[in-house]
Amino acid sequence: MLELNIKNETSRLRAVVLGTAKSSGPTPKVEECYDPKSVEHVIAGTYPKEEDMVLEMEAVAAVFEKYDVKVYRPEVIKDCNQIFSRDIAFVIEDKIIRANILPNRDKEVKAIKHVWDQVKKENRIILPEACHVEGGDVMPWNDYIFIGTYSGEDYPDIITARTNVDAVIAIQELFPEKIVKSFELRKSNTNAKENALHLDCCFQPIGKGKAILHKNGFLVEREYEWLVDFFGKENIFEITKDEMYQMNSNVFSISENVIISEKTFIRLNTWLREKGFTVEEVPYAEIAKQEGLLRCSTMPLIRD
Repeated sequence: MLELNIKNETSRLRAVVLGTAKSSGPTPKVEECYDPKSVEHVIAGTYPKEEDMVLEMEAVAAVFEKYDVKVYRPEVIKDCNQIFSRDIAFVIEDKIIRANILPNRDKEVKAIKHVWDQVKKENRIILPEACHVEGGDVMPWNDYIFIGTYSGEDYPDIITARTNVDAVIAIQELFPEKIVKSFELRKSNTNAKENALHLDCCFQPIGKGKAILHKNGFLVEREYEWLVDFFGKENIFEITKDEMYQMNSNVFSISENVIISEKTFIRLNTWLREKGFTVEEVPYAEIAKQEGLLRCSTMPLIRD
């Protein structure tokens, strides 16, 4: 059995699900895309090729091996994009929660059945149908659970709105001892630079009490200010609109001191090293074209 344990984003990682780019299928049509950035690359003819994405994910797998992290991979489904394992389920404490995702991604969930089945039955949670949630919006942070959401009346029309208020309430009920803090995110179906697809596209806590943040990702300024106060201005790396677009906040922590980051994030990686972090640089720019990066393609199962 898998003894799940996830209390935050930065404790030493022991086991993780890493997505796969194998058999990720042909370039989608514009109307098949889930986000504005993928649309841009389909139109421009620069949509990522499977062999490039496979190499990028193997570079991450090699880092996990170096740090002695047990890696689970989804079963490969023919012609199916299975890169973003964070979207399909997530772990808080000892529970795995199945994400209620876009309906045509159901088969991705079945591809991690070999992981799901190793968890005690009472710790496998499927939320009610009315609750929409994806793992990129959910961040356990010790006594808190931070959740990105969107409660606009146009929610049903916004394909980039992935987590609703019903899910926020359901997660609070599942973890009554935690403080659930939700943040309204800026959404756009058409402009990738004005779209925070998930909370981890504009914010991520990292080790040593620090955080990466992008102000414009938040619809409500006081919610952004709450995070600035919570972490302290001196502990925050504020990214630009262009850096958000390149997914600078979507790095991934192996521990309090070790972070996997994209090798072209020069300004961020320099800052991280100045603050004493070990930065494991990998190429991930092709995968980033689908509006997801390192946190999106990993689902931690066990941290110390």
